[in-house]
Amino acid sequence: MVRDFPPPPRAEYFSDLIKKRVEEARSTGGTRETVTVDWNGQQLHVDVIDLPLNDLYLNPGTHRIRAQRTHKPDQDHNLDKDPFGEDGQNYLRSLLMALPADPELPDPAYEKLREDLREFGQNDPGLVTHHGVLVNGNTRAVALRELRKRSMRVGVLPSSFTQADIDAVELALQLRQDQRRDYSYINRLLAMEEQAALGRTPEQIAKEFRIRPATYHQERWILSVIKELNERSASGGGVALRLVDWEGAQERLKELQRLYVKLENLDQDQAEILKERRLAAILLNFSKTDVRHIDEAFLEEGYLEEVLPPELADSGTAAQPAAVSIPGLGLDVPAASSAVSAARALNDRILRAAAAVRNTAAGLSDSEKASAQALLDQARDAFDKAIDKHGRDARVRKRKQLAPARLADACANIDQCVFELVQARTSNSLDEEAFDEAVLKLQGSLRKLAQQAGRGIPNPGDGVSWLLAAATAEGSR
Repeated sequence: MVRDFPPPPRAEYFSDLIKKRVEEARSTGGTRETVTVDWNGQQLHVDVIDLPLNDLYLNPGTHRIRAQRTHKPDQDHNLDKDPFGEDGQNYLRSLLMALPADPELPDPAYEKLREDLREFGQNDPGLVTHHGVLVNGNTRAVALRELRKRSMRVGVLPSSFTQADIDAVELALQLRQDQRRDYSYINRLLAMEEQAALGRTPEQIAKEFRIRPATYHQERWILSVIKELNERSASGGGVALRLVDWEGAQERLKELQRLYVKLENLDQDQAEILKERRLAAILLNFSKTDVRHIDEAFLEEGYLEEVLPPELADSGTAAQPAAVSIPGLGLDVPAASSAVSAARALNDRILRAAAAVRNTAAGLSDSEKASAQALLDQARDAFDKAIDKHGRDARVRKRKQLAPARLADACANIDQCVFELVQARTSNSLDEEAFDEAVLKLQGSLRKLAQQAGRGIPNPGDGVSWLLAAATAEGSR
């Protein structure tokens, strides 16, 4: 949702300073520097001026680190309370320098940007409000401060712009193809949600983000699932997973959504169980290849249930009612099956344990974190064994099916050959010599196939019996 921030300290001073510098730039004569921004489908040209770098404010509403703000909930809370205070601005600065997937680590992309600025200086101007809050160029401002630069070139948005206008301009600038540092995945999802809250249609948002409408709906589904899981991960002490915990899971989440949609109309319960199992595997940091093994066969054969420790298998699920009443409507809808409830219960325990382990704020004892880590280790070991066994069985099944599949392909090719043979004869275009050579190759191949089939199949069926008889009859001639 769009949030209006209070004016920063010294807002009037900044507004006067900006007005004076814009007037000076316009009155000096010569070619004025401007920057073009997209706003409401139009191109707006705004004046570029120099402003003291240390007096500019980082934007607390920037889409670039929206998800990463949840990395440290206590500091995020302070930032909400005082967005332009020293503590809040320092937290923003640290997030802009950090790796989006793990804000505890430095971001190589930021370091590359800083070195580029050191060597070549600032090429493109940033963008500020008339109160001196950066709309575009937050990361560059942090890097320039590290390089001890004194000023920054910025374009100035009109004083009439609302917060919604400012957010729309920032989004349009960041989605341009020439940006050096893209939004992280979760921040893109949040930006889409924000645009939907402003009343824009899926088609409009998809066009703005340069994606298909189907992809937009997929992204909204993924964000809703992430938010639901974060809520389910909350324990009694208020510890919960953060949005940033899902950075890096983009491809695995997209594959899950595609499979879920395919199964949903066929078997709702199976789709829900598969969703819970795959989400647990994603949370346990299994690779995309491993997660793919959690499919319909994985559920039907009960691979996980075979290896799940008793303390995890018994997730405290009680017998489920056959139906659930909707308050106020007097309607009953089918309740989740016991299998779905069991899958959700196990996943809830994994979610809460992951939230406890990944929690960076104070409040949990070492023993509580150790207990949560032990549960995650048990769950990962069980999933690892189940995925490995399913993978081995799948490879065996594939090997068993290779020979029949090859023969089926050969039959299809022969059927096509019959059709093309008829056409060639009709048009008198058949190369009889080449056709005869091809038939001889087929004869040799069938002999070799008969030899191997006779050795490996002790009780041949009708098909193999025919093949053996044909080869024997052909060899007696």
